[in-house]
Amino acid sequence: MKRVVTVALAILVVIALAAYRWVDHYLHAPLQLAQPAVISVPAGSSFSTVARDLSRQGILKFPQLLSAYARARGKASRIRAGEYQIGRDQTPAGLIEQLVRGDVLLREVTIVEGWTVRDMLTAMGRNPFLSHTLDGAGAADGLMERLGEAGKHPEGQFFPDTYRFARGTSDLEVLRKAHEAMQTRLAAAWSTHAATVPFDDPYQALILASMVEKESALPAERQRIAGVFVRRLRLGMRLQSDPTVIYGLGESYTGDIRTRDLHADTPYNTYTRAGLPPSPIALPGEGSLQAATHPDDSGALFFVATGEPDGSHYFSATLAEHDAAVRRYLARIRNRSATP
Repeated sequence: MKRVVTVALAILVVIALAAYRWVDHYLHAPLQLAQPAVISVPAGSSFSTVARDLSRQGILKFPQLLSAYARARGKASRIRAGEYQIGRDQTPAGLIEQLVRGDVLLREVTIVEGWTVRDMLTAMGRNPFLSHTLDGAGAADGLMERLGEAGKHPEGQFFPDTYRFARGTSDLEVLRKAHEAMQTRLAAAWSTHAATVPFDDPYQALILASMVEKESALPAERQRIAGVFVRRLRLGMRLQSDPTVIYGLGESYTGDIRTRDLHADTPYNTYTRAGLPPSPIALPGEGSLQAATHPDDSGALFFVATGEPDGSHYFSATLAEHDAAVRRYLARIRNRSATP
């Protein structure tokens, strides 16, 4: 009998050891998915429910075994709701850890340099992964109030960048991050502003940066364009910036700026009014913020497009030089139009 018991125990030990090794291999072997899978864990879901759902989707084998393992480790009740991406080489044990840590899939929305607030709100409204609490482009009027800064003009107040968020995050929360980022970037740029800048308010630097953003196609020209505007301000000259006129025209702008538009007085017409416009006209990026607070000192007072595809400009110190540059630009445009 002793020999039988000993043999039986040995068999049981071998079986237990084999079972342990099999379970351990299962828990730590890659799921070997054909491609990464995206799953959703609703709030309040039990781990057993999640495991069964993954089994039905063909992602997970032996859901009861994994549920038992998660309970034994005290992790079954600690999983977090959200959207998750499961990698092709994720393991069942690693999946548990991923759900417990809340390593959710992060979606993205990009705010583009030079956009207006209405452009930004339209893009936010089209993002399918955000929770929409704002009324698209029409939310611009009450936006700053909802961010706790009632009375501020929303234009220029959001830093252009790519923002990552978990599915279901509210659009307002993403915009709060973008607003905080702009405040941080503007404060940093202003803290080292050049002595030649003719104003003592960072908000005015933000306005100038928005003009630089809309006027410049080439990063290398931003400081030169800022320098032109700064010198004109110091001399009491009108800024004569077409993008400010276009902004003032609003929805009546048809895509072509006409002579009569330059003479149509609005608060944003820098041909008819002196000084900076009353608010930014777009969302400036880091390069434009730096240019507005650190303009060049080359002496140019005028600039006009060269007509080249790269969007470059001629810069001139005198009106005579500027008029000659304008004639070169018009000649290039005429030649281009005449070429079959």
